[in-house]
Amino acid sequence: MGNYYFDIETTGLHPEKDKIITIQYQELDRSTGEATGELIILKEWELTERKMLEKFIEDTKIDSNYAFDFVPTGYNLSFEHNFLKERTALHSLNPLDILNKPFIDLRAFGIIMNKGEFKGSGLDKITGKEMSGKQVPVWYANKDFDRIIKYIENETKYFIEFNVWLYKEMPSCLEKFKKENNL
Repeated sequence: MGNYYFDIETTGLHPEKDKIITIQYQELDRSTGEATGELIILKEWELTERKMLEKFIEDTKIDSNYAFDFVPTGYNLSFEHNFLKERTALHSLNPLDILNKPFIDLRAFGIIMNKGEFKGSGLDKITGKEMSGKQVPVWYANKDFDRIIKYIENETKYFIEFNVWLYKEMPSCLEKFKKENNL
C-alpha cells in the first residue's frame, strides 16, 4: 500500500477549459505521515498535459485494480479529482476517479480546526504557508517556471508538517474521546 502526498497546479479553476500544468506526489510513511520518497514534479511545459497524465498513471499505477497502490493524501482533493477526471477524458485516457478509491483529505481537519468555517480553512491559513496558489497561472503565463517549482516545494513542506502533526496528535484525541464516552 502506498500513501502519497498528492497535488496539482492548474491554469485556472475550471477543468473543462483550464489545464493541469503540474502533478506532484511524494510517498508518505503510513504510520508517521512523514515523507519517505523524493518529491516528484511532473511539468506540462516539459511533457505536454497528455504525456504528463500518461506518465503519472504509468508511474503511480493510480488506475490499478488494487485500490491501495496509490492512496492520494492531500488538501481539498475534490479539486484534483475534478481536474483528473475531466482532463484524462479530454485526452481520451481512462478517466481517473480518485474519490471512489481510498484517499485521505486533510481539508476536513482544517475546517474543524477553523471552528467549522470553510472560509479561512485553506492550507495557507491553517499552516502559515506563505500564499495560496492564485499566482500560479500568472507565473505560468509569464513562463516563470522556477517560481512555480518553489511554490510547490514550499506548499509540500507545509503540507507534510501538518500531516505529521495530525499523525502525532490524532491518536491522543481518539483516546480522550473514548475515555470521556466510556468506550
